[in-house]
Amino acid sequence: MSAIFPTVRLRRLRHHPVIRDLIRETELNLDDLIHAIFVKGEEGEKNPISSMPGHYQIPLSRLDEEIREIVSLGIKSLMVFGVPSFKDGVGSDSYSDNGIMQKAIRQIRKVAPDLLIISDICLCQYTDHGHCGVMDDHNSCIDLNNDKTLEILVKQSISHVKAGANMLAPSGMIDGQILTIRRGLDEAGFSHIPLMGHTAKYSSSMYGPFRQATEGAPKFGDRSTYQMDPANGREALREAGMDVLEGADILLIKPAHTYLDVIYRVKQAYPSIPLCAYHPSAEFSMIKAAAANGWINERKIVLEVLTSIKRAGADFMVTYYTKEAAGWMREKTSS
Repeated sequence: MSAIFPTVRLRRLRHHPVIRDLIRETELNLDDLIHAIFVKGEEGEKNPISSMPGHYQIPLSRLDEEIREIVSLGIKSLMVFGVPSFKDGVGSDSYSDNGIMQKAIRQIRKVAPDLLIISDICLCQYTDHGHCGVMDDHNSCIDLNNDKTLEILVKQSISHVKAGANMLAPSGMIDGQILTIRRGLDEAGFSHIPLMGHTAKYSSSMYGPFRQATEGAPKFGDRSTYQMDPANGREALREAGMDVLEGADILLIKPAHTYLDVIYRVKQAYPSIPLCAYHPSAEFSMIKAAAANGWINERKIVLEVLTSIKRAGADFMVTYYTKEAAGWMREKTSS
């Protein structure tokens, strides 16, 4: 039988700050965080995203300075989202050699050759209807054509890799996206490019500010016919199993903070597969709003939330707080 109080007093290991540091189970560092940016247009000034304080739609003319700032903060990984000026029914700008993403990736690669560029692979911000794939009927999101969409995702993926992307993150929750993109990349000579599939992306209310940033909100219906029901946990394990079989190099759960149980379940089921969690726009914006009203200590809340995501099982995460976290971590190191 294990010893109990008064022989065991767990507070003994909490009374000194160095002891607390020694036994800390979860350590958060900058290498755990991926920053995200939104690129739109050729010229002009950065356009503030009102629902995401501190984030902007960045024109190519201001992209160099943004990338230099990111690198100066010690950030090593970047997820890029493009906001095209041209949209059509099949999202053709997503695979155009002169598309906004292709231009942005090439430019980033020149400015920061060592920066890890992760490219979002989806069609929502490129289509005139705002859904994540080709629609057979523009009046019903039920009629998203899964297999026609896969053909375009392959073209988009190859185009982004040719532009200089190091990793692809298919995010549309289209059945077979990992298998089909993997085969397409391998046949095109890009077998070295890893895929970080959005394994369990829920039809969540946590994406509103992001849709403002990418101008990619659906024009009718919602995305519940292809994104997951927020009420389902076990289904995430089925999705993860399929991604693993199809060749996913990294699994991803989105949202993160409100789906810690899903992160935990997936990591327990697939402990050897790297797991990413996406701390989405509304989770970011809610903390920002509370901090702006003086209701919370923003720094402590953010670091606690990000640590909880890692503690639940995420090996690393995408968060819109990467810049702030980089500064906070630097202050802690120097103090």
